[in-house]
Amino acid sequence: MQIAERRVASFHYTLTNDAGEVLDSSSGREPLAYLHGAGQIVPGLESALEGRQAGDKFNVDVPPEAGYGPRHEGLIQQVPRAAFRGVDELQVGMQFQAQGPQGALSVVIAAIDGDLVTVDGNHPLAGQTLHFAIEVTDVREASDDELQHGHAH
Repeated sequence: MQIAERRVASFHYTLTNDAGEVLDSSSGREPLAYLHGAGQIVPGLESALEGRQAGDKFNVDVPPEAGYGPRHEGLIQQVPRAAFRGVDELQVGMQFQAQGPQGALSVVIAAIDGDLVTVDGNHPLAGQTLHFAIEVTDVREASDDELQHGHAH
C-alpha cells in the first residue's frame, strides 16, 4: 500500500543539518506515525513521502520554503526585562509564549544585555535546509476516528 491521502504512514527518520550534525532522530523509539495530508509534518517531507510504501528507504533534502520557512528578522525584537514579570532568572534559550498581532507566538530568548532581552519568534529550524534519512515502516488506511480528529492514533 502506498502513502496517500487518508492513510496513516509510520517511518523512522534521522534529521541532520548542513554540517551533518544530527538534530533529531527516531532511533531507539517508535516510528513517527502521521495522517498523510493533514499537515502534521513539514510540507517538503510529506511531499517526498507521497507514493512510498513500507520498506522504502531514502534521503530527502527539504529547503526552508518547504520546511519551517525562511527566517524573518521582524520576528526578532528587544523587549525590556520587566516584560518577564514573575520570572526570577532569565537565561538564553528559555522559551515563552508571547501575544503578537496574529495571536500567540512561541519565542526564545536569544540574548540578554542588561535590561534588554532579545527574543526570537522564528522556529529554531527556520532558514535551514533539512536533511532527512527516512525508512517507511508501515502504511495503512486511516480509521474514521483518525480522519475525524485529523491525526493518527
